[in-house]
Amino acid sequence: MGCAERHFPAVSGERRVSGWGGARRGRGGRRRRWQPAGTHAAPRPAWPAALPPLGGDGTMPFDFRRFDIYRKVPKDLTQPTYTGAIISICCCLFILFLFLSELTGFITTEVVNELYVDDPDKDSGGKIDVSLNISLPNLHCELVGLDIQDEMGRHEVGHIDNSMKIPLNNGVGCRFEGQFSINKVPGNFHVSTHSATAQPQNPDMTHIIHKLSFGDTLQVQNVHGAFNALGGADRLTSNPLASHDYILKIVPTVYEDKSGKQRYSYQYTVANKEYVAYSHTGRIIPAIWFRYDLSPITVKYTERRQPLYRFITTICAIIGGTFTVAGILDSCIFTASEAWKKIQLGKMH
Repeated sequence: MGCAERHFPAVSGERRVSGWGGARRGRGGRRRRWQPAGTHAAPRPAWPAALPPLGGDGTMPFDFRRFDIYRKVPKDLTQPTYTGAIISICCCLFILFLFLSELTGFITTEVVNELYVDDPDKDSGGKIDVSLNISLPNLHCELVGLDIQDEMGRHEVGHIDNSMKIPLNNGVGCRFEGQFSINKVPGNFHVSTHSATAQPQNPDMTHIIHKLSFGDTLQVQNVHGAFNALGGADRLTSNPLASHDYILKIVPTVYEDKSGKQRYSYQYTVANKEYVAYSHTGRIIPAIWFRYDLSPITVKYTERRQPLYRFITTICAIIGGTFTVAGILDSCIFTASEAWKKIQLGKMH
């Protein structure tokens, strides 16, 4: 016996269907699955509007945004706190302070020194220029002379080239200014009365040294060397008949600026002694001796500026490191405060 066919009343806009598993067509001719009365079908999910369109062959095109490692978090999912605000302000101020410090260091020229063994000024012909300025307030100018001698056999008495004598105290004293050259071998030059036509009975060698320098004059703010170590030496209160020995150790010095230009000068250390010297005839003939020797060590000063790539690297390290440490600190404080709140709520219950 065949199964009887049930008939349901037709609904406006729908066709009559037969059987429980039949389908019905809605308005517009679209076929829909029948559902019992009182039930509602779950809504079909909508397609995301931001998805890229499919290609002509139905494949998904390449999305360049998948390389984004800095994914954005909506503001609704973040929670501001007073502690985080304080840490953020302190973090920004700290970064600003470090940035200004690094910027100052980047702009400022740095002077780096190094030591090496060599003769830096090989084009000088084995000579060193010397500048001497000395005052003898109790010795007449006609008695003052400069003598030069060294181990290469040079012995010059009464050097007068590029020198000048200025009377002091109405002709009683004398100021000697001279520029001369010495060989790069141990030797000495001295101010004395040896070149005078007649030796005085009691020559007074009390003096003031205004300047004694070797090589070019370096006036660089960042270099504090002993280029004029005897400048300002005052021996006015010493024994008038005493001789003075200044033992100099000359150190070659090179200064190279940012453009690569080099200037050659010499620093020196000094030791001195005072004594009374007698000649073979028994007379006292004082003098002011400058005995020198050269050091094999050369000092080189070089102007340098911090490279741009190092400055950028330092700034990135400052910003990244500060934000990382501040984030860790803020996270620890927030976690501790939340845990404390949970403990307090547990005690209340």
